[in-house]
Amino acid sequence: MDSFDFSPLFRSTIGFDRLMRLADTATRFDGGAAAYPPYNIETTGENAYRLTMAVAGFSADELDLTVQENALLITGKAKKEEGGKEYLYRGLARRAFERRFQLADHIKVAGASLDNGLLHVDLVREIPEAMKPRKIEIAGPAGPTVIDQKAA
Repeated sequence: MDSFDFSPLFRSTIGFDRLMRLADTATRFDGGAAAYPPYNIETTGENAYRLTMAVAGFSADELDLTVQENALLITGKAKKEEGGKEYLYRGLARRAFERRFQLADHIKVAGASLDNGLLHVDLVREIPEAMKPRKIEIAGPAGPTVIDQKAA
């Protein structure tokens, strides 16, 4: 059994189709493509993350980052090398790749940099003001009033 059938859950839920697609995608195995290029995901703050990907041999103009509909797509396409070099051993793959990451709601890409063969992508969670917790004072017959609004 190489996949799960989520159709029974679709019959009894409304609005969770994105979550179901994400779970279905996560359960698929795509062989060696999942291992290249290697990467780390770390937290750098309460609402900040950093994705670090090993892209040895790639220059900044050979890499492309695209954010669309809560998905971060990183692609690398190596240009042909000038001059007919003959390698005795070639350990740097420089093969084309496409790596897709699903982003949670309100995660934004803050920036990207390439340093010593490592691509760093900084991400931050920006919670809209309307979704932050608000403190409501309980008042008498006049009704409730908002005292203050602070970030969680």
